[in-house]
Amino acid sequence: MHPPTVLPAVRSGDTRLRRAAGPTIAGWAVGIVGTGLVIWSPDVLFGYRSPSAHLVLDSVDACVALLVAYLLHGRFVRRRQLQDLLLAQGLVLLVIAGIGLARTVEATGLGPAGTLDVWVPLTLRLLGAALVAAAALVGPRRDAPSRSDLWVVGVPLVLATVTFSALWAVRSSLPVALDRSEALAETPQAILTGHPLLLAGQGVAALCFFVASLVFTAQAAEREDSLLRWLGPACALAAFARVNYVLFPSLYTDWLYAGDVFRTGFYLFLLVGAGREIQEYWTAASRTAVLEDRRRLARELHDGVVQELSLIRMESHALPQEHPSRSRIMAASDRGLDEARAAVQALGHDEDEALGFTLHRTARELAQRYRVELEVDVDDSIDADGDQRHAILRITREAVSNAVRHGHAGRLCLRLTRDGDRRRLVVRDDGDGFDVLRATGAPAGYGLISMRDRARGLPGSLEIDSEPGRGSTVTVTW
Repeated sequence: MHPPTVLPAVRSGDTRLRRAAGPTIAGWAVGIVGTGLVIWSPDVLFGYRSPSAHLVLDSVDACVALLVAYLLHGRFVRRRQLQDLLLAQGLVLLVIAGIGLARTVEATGLGPAGTLDVWVPLTLRLLGAALVAAAALVGPRRDAPSRSDLWVVGVPLVLATVTFSALWAVRSSLPVALDRSEALAETPQAILTGHPLLLAGQGVAALCFFVASLVFTAQAAEREDSLLRWLGPACALAAFARVNYVLFPSLYTDWLYAGDVFRTGFYLFLLVGAGREIQEYWTAASRTAVLEDRRRLARELHDGVVQELSLIRMESHALPQEHPSRSRIMAASDRGLDEARAAVQALGHDEDEALGFTLHRTARELAQRYRVELEVDVDDSIDADGDQRHAILRITREAVSNAVRHGHAGRLCLRLTRDGDRRRLVVRDDGDGFDVLRATGAPAGYGLISMRDRARGLPGSLEIDSEPGRGSTVTVTW
């Protein structure tokens, strides 16, 4: 028999998996449908002659890749994870291969057309795909080198230099990957043309991206990482781009292929993930700044106002018992201390604390301060937002303070329960009690008015049950 607490965890895991898998499934669907239309639909061409569009897409791809690589470099500096480093290096390699490298090699006449100008960018893209797949497979390990700036840019530059040098050394033996003379034709290349090594290289790159898509999606479901969540569909489109390059090998010239469009989709998904990552980073930074400011204010209140009020209360003990102002000064200082300490507690603790944990801590503080026995019975499954939690704590403090100061209670019971959709807070004491009608009539004390107003703001209601000599019960329902 499984414990009941397992079921919510399973549901939560299923929800995370569905959220992470949704964009990836959409990416795969777009790739399958798009590739199918290109292959079988006579109305959809797999290539269009458009030099300007080809240049625009290459420029957009390079800019997005550099942006995401820079973002991943920042993640690596903060987290020291090898996965971030490998991803950044893979994107830098893809940028090097896609910034007009084929045109540059061809324009310099470093080798026959269709050799170096095809094999160099193909090899670099294959290495980039391999690094992306390796990043997915290593997972969130932290065994990364320390000199991050050199590793992120230096390794891709070294790989690019070694690749070019090696292919340059054997340039005379390189086979013609593609017949570049067909780039001047009025129709793009036919299906499955090109050297077998060219097709094999694109196929291996497609396999790398397919694997990365699945692994990144699984990791996103476990880690709640926005960037990983969008890497899944991005790598799916990158894989289908390589599938299209296998079917219709790119001429790397003025022709715009379906594979080029899928490749740009890969970078656009990366851009979405980068945007989410940046948004989450600044949200977390803002939250951290707010929490630090709140803690600073809490320290200032504790070291300033609380200490001064404590000194006033201590000095009031020096007054004779019969002094008419002694009791008023002590009562005022006690109330001021309660208000200041409540403010310190509200400012100095995280708003995401569970209500039950906060009530337990508050009860311990009140029991120590007033030297009373305070029994606590709290349903930890009950939660409340920040404003509700603050109001409940203030009502609890006021109820305990009234019971001790005015009712001379020695034992109190604090209970938080659930009744269907309603939640109930009960503070019961064994004090002297009082006449409720008289105490709540005009002019009622500010403490009772404050508790009632806070209860209404939950929204909820406040009930007080008390009789002289029989203690008091304060009930808040919301």
